[in-house]
Amino acid sequence: MYKRIFDIESRLDEGMFLFGARQTGKSTLLKTRFKEAVYYDLLNPGVRKAFKLNPNTLWDALQGKPAGTLVIVDEIQKVPELLDVVHSLMVERGLFFILSGSSSRKLKRSGANTLGGRAIPETLYPLVWPEVTDFQIDRAVQNGMIPRHYMVEDASRRLSGYVKVYLDEEIRKEGEVRELDAFERFMEVAAISDGEMLNYSNIASDCGVSAKTVKSYFQILYDTLIGYEIPAFRKEIKRKIVQAPKFYYFDVGLANYLMGRHALRRGTDEYGHAFEHFVMQEIIAYKGYNDKRNAISYWHTYDQKEVDAVIGNAEAAIEIKSTEHVESKHKKGLAAFKEEHPDCRLILVSLDPVTRKSGDTELIYILDFLKMLWGGEIF
Repeated sequence: MYKRIFDIESRLDEGMFLFGARQTGKSTLLKTRFKEAVYYDLLNPGVRKAFKLNPNTLWDALQGKPAGTLVIVDEIQKVPELLDVVHSLMVERGLFFILSGSSSRKLKRSGANTLGGRAIPETLYPLVWPEVTDFQIDRAVQNGMIPRHYMVEDASRRLSGYVKVYLDEEIRKEGEVRELDAFERFMEVAAISDGEMLNYSNIASDCGVSAKTVKSYFQILYDTLIGYEIPAFRKEIKRKIVQAPKFYYFDVGLANYLMGRHALRRGTDEYGHAFEHFVMQEIIAYKGYNDKRNAISYWHTYDQKEVDAVIGNAEAAIEIKSTEHVESKHKKGLAAFKEEHPDCRLILVSLDPVTRKSGDTELIYILDFLKMLWGGEIF
């Protein structure tokens, strides 16, 4: 059991939408933190059927509950019609609700009641560094940080099952696409683009579908919370910069599985890509859990200078390298960025075990970086 750092209690007011990909631990968190809450699990076929047949069953079930009673409805996207009843219970009876789910897509598509701003959306991410007492960087880079996957030596079989359940439960049963085989192929091709700038035409060619279809497939990944974009930094000074976003799967273990990256070894390009993804994953989760308003973007010029993460309006620039010995060549992107943004803090995260300063650049060992990040010392 991992102790999650998400301070859900302090964020709860009248209501909350708690979103997160499958197996990130939403149900466990809610059952652990709110033992006295009234709890409905819509993955239970009987409960789901009862509410589908008559959403007002929820109103009847909560008769007599005093104002302030907390009610949890897990997997709310399974019966979006319940949200009208939830809204009435919040307004007329003063009940509090946490509505959790692994997809916002069905809610959006059905035009479901969004509760008039009474429920704040929150995200539960995969495990993060402060939550793992036995943290091992190579295991995190290979297996990813979904709780069930991180805890085992080899997560390949669990990741295989994860993808199969996702395709069956989120895609096939929900009727998201006509050709499941084409979408499964797309997921594999999208993994090749993980951490890379998106080129819809190239991906469409590799998948044998149209660019329009590829865009709709990416939107499915975003809406079902297993992928996200990092936008390009747009402040152009001298060098012409690329504007296309980058794509990341929500967890590096999933990207590894889809790409067939097994038994990753330090010093290889494959390990380097996965290492970068893991660090970005931690940065994104830190921003989300701490309500940081700093935008996260990346910088890439047409003359091939790049910085992996730009914090805010160039308050900090972070380059991520899996090398165990930092050399001058590893700092070229940061040096180019510094020319255009001279007040920017420069950080290079790596496996080089000695944290130190080199000119304008802070060279930070990965474990030191994670401690600094979650201690609020990066942004």
